[in-house]
Amino acid sequence: MDRISEFLDRHPYWSALALGLVSALGYPPLGLWPLALVGMAAFVWLIHRQRGAKSAFFAGWVFGVAHFTLTNNWIATAFTYQAEMPAWLGWLAVPLLSLYLAVWPALASWGAWLLARRHNLSVFSLAFGALWIAAEWFKSWVFTGYAWGPFSMAFLGDWTRPGLARLLPVTGTYALSGMLVALAGVVAWFVAGKRRTALGIAGVLLILGMLWPAGTAREGTLALTLVQPNLKQEEIDDPTKFEDQFQQIAFLSQKRREVNRRLVLWPESGVPDYLREGYPQRYYDRMTAGGDPAFARFRIGQAIGDGGLLLTGAVDLEVGEVEGYRKATGAYNAITPISADGLIGPRYAKAHLVPYGEYLPMRALLEPLGLNRLVAGTIDFIPGPGPQTVDLKQYGKAGMQICYEIVFSGEVADRSDRPDYIFNPSNDGWFGSWGPPQHLAQARMRAIEEGLPVLRSTTTGISGVIDARGVVRSHIGRGEADRIDAIVPPPAGATLFSLLGHWLTLIWTVLLLAGSLVAMRMQGRYESKHT
Repeated sequence: MDRISEFLDRHPYWSALALGLVSALGYPPLGLWPLALVGMAAFVWLIHRQRGAKSAFFAGWVFGVAHFTLTNNWIATAFTYQAEMPAWLGWLAVPLLSLYLAVWPALASWGAWLLARRHNLSVFSLAFGALWIAAEWFKSWVFTGYAWGPFSMAFLGDWTRPGLARLLPVTGTYALSGMLVALAGVVAWFVAGKRRTALGIAGVLLILGMLWPAGTAREGTLALTLVQPNLKQEEIDDPTKFEDQFQQIAFLSQKRREVNRRLVLWPESGVPDYLREGYPQRYYDRMTAGGDPAFARFRIGQAIGDGGLLLTGAVDLEVGEVEGYRKATGAYNAITPISADGLIGPRYAKAHLVPYGEYLPMRALLEPLGLNRLVAGTIDFIPGPGPQTVDLKQYGKAGMQICYEIVFSGEVADRSDRPDYIFNPSNDGWFGSWGPPQHLAQARMRAIEEGLPVLRSTTTGISGVIDARGVVRSHIGRGEADRIDAIVPPPAGATLFSLLGHWLTLIWTVLLLAGSLVAMRMQGRYESKHT
């Protein structure tokens, strides 16, 4: 232990860099959660040992740069599908993004050091945990927010059990992250003090928590067919491929058994056609089968069959008059319901749009410099109003979240009108090998947190049916064209988090912080008595 302490003291920033990488190994696809715990424990210990607020901040920042660079390495893959930007720019973009994201663990480190540096590591860990909660929450909404990769994601169990994420209904994602950071610090305190009995008990409890079975599942009644067409990312926007793509997805959607009602789920980018009426004809001629939205809807309805209702990703246009000329002035990344007779239902429009993917921030400034969106198109997408529940009558009440919207804890369901399930269509073809398993993991966390099943249909995988316990009941792996025929799992009862949202996050922050302050005072009294 003395050698480790000496190394941490002599090389704090190199240590922080290494620990940031180690802690990220707990995330999918690797899932090495013991390394995440060890990395975080050593990091809390490292911050506690810093000699100044500036060094605590910088060590936290270096940790964050390494941690977020490894976690978000999948972002670089998106640049390989953008003809107007070189692929190597993606490997520059990831660490550049991490330079900003790292500010949040840096602030938590700085705040904890200022608040509790004079107290022992266990007390310090409580303060650090409280500030970590605040840091993850702020990161999720400041500058439109980036919620990907909360620390608690490392402690989500395998696909058949929820691991320590079973606590999400009573904590929420960010509070659980802070508690685990505090726990890691306490583990470091056990190690530093050679408290072998306490360390052994903590280790056994952690392993039991990660391996404990999910419990008995309930069954629903609504049949579903979830389709993964395996549309290659480089071909999705190629008009010469549209008909082949439709035939593939239509074949996979055929009715193969007699059921009175069936929910059919297609992914984001599942339909290239403009399905709504009222656009200038030139848009239909370029993108819509037969140049006619009514025909496009009709043949989709025929593919679904009697008793079916389709929910699919689609693009809708906002058309306005510009200098006497009717043209598209914006677009919506939408989910559209279509019945077997070709009738179209109410639209859900994506609210959390991806900067540089679905819109170009500061377009007037950046476009002349040659920068553009990573998604094809020259018009920006328009954000929708946020979580909505769409009443689909006999097909249940659907909550809808498109692609990475599902990672935003507390923002996936309408609290005033609780849905029966959440449909999460996505295009994960951009995301390399690390992105899809992390995306699926965060969808599982939303299912546990809200007590709602999540149904994920993606273009290339990983698609799956996730029940309200976070268990993946069925899935289709990456790079496969297939379908899942199953029953929509029923919702669980409303969770504490689904009722309180981030008020619960605030409550846990205050409780951890208050606990640290009480512990500081008790430690101060103890030391004054024995000096």
